[in-house]
Amino acid sequence: MNKKQNSFTWMRLSSLILLTFPFLFAEPEPQKKSPPTTTAAVLDFQVSLGDKEKGSALQLLEKPNLTKDTGKDLAILLNAKLSETPNLILVERQEIDKALSEIELSFSGLVTPDSAARVGNLIGAKVLVTGRIFESGKKIFIVSKVIGTETGRVYAETVTIPNMEELESGMQQMAQKVDAIIGGRYETLIAQVEDENIKIDRWKKLVEGKKLPIVAVSVTEKHIQHPIIDPAVETEMRHVLQKIGFTVVDQNQSTAKPEILISGEAFSERGGQKGNLISCRSRVEIKLIKSSEGKLLLVDRQTDVAVDIAENIAAKQALQNAAVKLLDRIIPKLIEKP
Repeated sequence: MNKKQNSFTWMRLSSLILLTFPFLFAEPEPQKKSPPTTTAAVLDFQVSLGDKEKGSALQLLEKPNLTKDTGKDLAILLNAKLSETPNLILVERQEIDKALSEIELSFSGLVTPDSAARVGNLIGAKVLVTGRIFESGKKIFIVSKVIGTETGRVYAETVTIPNMEELESGMQQMAQKVDAIIGGRYETLIAQVEDENIKIDRWKKLVEGKKLPIVAVSVTEKHIQHPIIDPAVETEMRHVLQKIGFTVVDQNQSTAKPEILISGEAFSERGGQKGNLISCRSRVEIKLIKSSEGKLLLVDRQTDVAVDIAENIAAKQALQNAAVKLLDRIIPKLIEKP
């Protein structure tokens, strides 16, 4: 090989090294994590008929594009489109109807961030989707609200269609936008789970230096259709109370009498299923009673939801989640001066 060829070869090799050098030491891009599976509920949309046409309410409802049933149709259609989303488990419509009737709230855009927490607790949904449809000019506007039931955060998206014949394609677009909000804004929509050690440390500081009463916990549980073995609520409450310094006794086996009894009932039931994932909902109702006087110190209740590939595990987790949330309200009462 002559000097000219050798020089040319080294030039090519040097260029190749310079081109590949940055990639040899570049940090790999972090893979974007898909959001955890969560539960959502789609409520009826509000229908705004406008005041362009002066006349009776009946005449307005007879407008060819929008009717009193349009809001319900939108909810059904959006629910169907969102059911194709892999990370969402949707609450069945009849369950929503039953829960909303308890608080005398209709299926509509009347749900606000303030009432969302109550609705979410009743139906076991972390996210509510509702909205409004109205006509303006020669177009129809559909506005969706995505509400975090635990955080109260609200995000909105809009889709415009020329007429009701394009409703299905419009709702397909809306489903994609809603899914993007839930996935992209997950950390602000859904309350982040507090690490157990952080919770224990927080509760320890709360009771530090206080005279702690002897406590007993008795909460009966059942999973709809069969009883629970080793109740999750009792287990979690006893575990936490012992860990932060309380003396916890078993009424049936201990000679020591409890000063305060935590009693109640709890149940869980299957919610929905998405592929191999099963959601379960729970409700826990408790009473704090001062044993010596029979005085009622607290009456409270909590609902929650959990998802797992096994129904029994999801049920226990939902009960445990509810118990932990109740403890945040129970512990201050246990150290409260009479």
